[in-house]
Amino acid sequence: MADTLPLVRFAPSPTGWLHVGNARTALMNYLFAKSLGGQFMLRIDDTDAERSRAEYEEGLKQDLQWLRLEWDVLTKQSDRFAKYDEAKMKLVTDGRLYPCYETAEELEVKRKMLIGRGLPPVYDRAGLTDSDEKRQAYEAEGRRPHWRFKLEHAPIRWDDMVRGPVEFQGGNLSDPVLFREDGVVLFTLATSVDDGEMGITHIIRGEDHVSNTAIQVQIMEALGYRPPVFGHMALLKMKEGKISKRAGGGDIKSLRENGVFPLVMTSYLARIGTSDAIELAPSLEELVAQFDIKKLGRAMANYDPAEVERLNQKLLHLMPFSEVHAQLDARGISIDAAFWESIKANLTTLDDVRDWWEIIQQPITPQIADPAFASEAATLLPTGEWSEASWDQFVAAVKEKTGRKGKELFMPLRLALTGMEHGPEMKTVLALIGRERAEKRLKGEVA
Repeated sequence: MADTLPLVRFAPSPTGWLHVGNARTALMNYLFAKSLGGQFMLRIDDTDAERSRAEYEEGLKQDLQWLRLEWDVLTKQSDRFAKYDEAKMKLVTDGRLYPCYETAEELEVKRKMLIGRGLPPVYDRAGLTDSDEKRQAYEAEGRRPHWRFKLEHAPIRWDDMVRGPVEFQGGNLSDPVLFREDGVVLFTLATSVDDGEMGITHIIRGEDHVSNTAIQVQIMEALGYRPPVFGHMALLKMKEGKISKRAGGGDIKSLRENGVFPLVMTSYLARIGTSDAIELAPSLEELVAQFDIKKLGRAMANYDPAEVERLNQKLLHLMPFSEVHAQLDARGISIDAAFWESIKANLTTLDDVRDWWEIIQQPITPQIADPAFASEAATLLPTGEWSEASWDQFVAAVKEKTGRKGKELFMPLRLALTGMEHGPEMKTVLALIGRERAEKRLKGEVA
């Protein structure tokens, strides 16, 4: 494969929204392939019709395109059931796939008995010894077989791009189920067939797939395919544990809708768990140029939303109005370039613009508990040209005239001028709303 340009695949199941851990896998495959002049395939693993959803498939595509991870090839496993049936027939003919009639309850009893004896819960291959008469009896009871792959009890070795030399003993692994009782093909076979037939050269995925790889190596060899080169990355985790698309930890859809920028996510996910400092990259192309899979560490990487926020804030502070106005229009926020330039240094996410826009450019109803204090404060507003320094001048004048300080001074002014207890920095707010609007609000007028 050394002379072959890389062909990698990202094969998500459309059973939930794309989460950051899976997005990182897609990104690493994309960066690896593009850094070596290869191709990136999106292969939708939708063989489980009960759990797969069209909206999740469309969401996966939208999220990848938002991240700018454009695929060169698109396939769906649901279009390839005939290929999996062909593989099944070959494996049965070669004596490598055999029917098993145990129920889930019977298998669980066996598993518990082995564990109770201090033994690994490896399937005992009872299905291999069932006679034709016994199988017919099972069929008469209404049982339908699941089909297991007969592993060779020999060492399984590969040189992992991340973990280095890896070895499994085939005898320590259970013969895996490749087809369920209802005839549905499972991931282990489907992905082996597709990877082999499509000529996938490299597979980069999470380290939770290491034992799957040991099994898939034997399946691919049994089908006459040459296994790809594998690389198993350490997983991502949050403070509460591993990130899961079903547990709702950090999905790309939510991040996108909350105003995080794609370059922020690709910059962060490309560098988390590597030897590189986590900083904003100039572009996706630069991430491709800098990519080296050898930079990936073995320790589980900590996904920190605060770091995403920091990078997003940094990017916002650099962005010209021309790059954000379309997104602001989509949010129903109508501002101009001058307004953007005056507030962007105070933003964390793009959605923060709404707070500034509503306070500064939309009429608000002031909250005034002490009209006399607010009215007196209105007479102390600075005159002349206003800037961010005007707030400090104003507060100093009110403090000197009224004797108020601390919260008793600041909170009534904020409530009168913004209608909110919390929000944007007042020095910027006051400079932007101007003297006329500030005076009206301090007098209790909607302005």
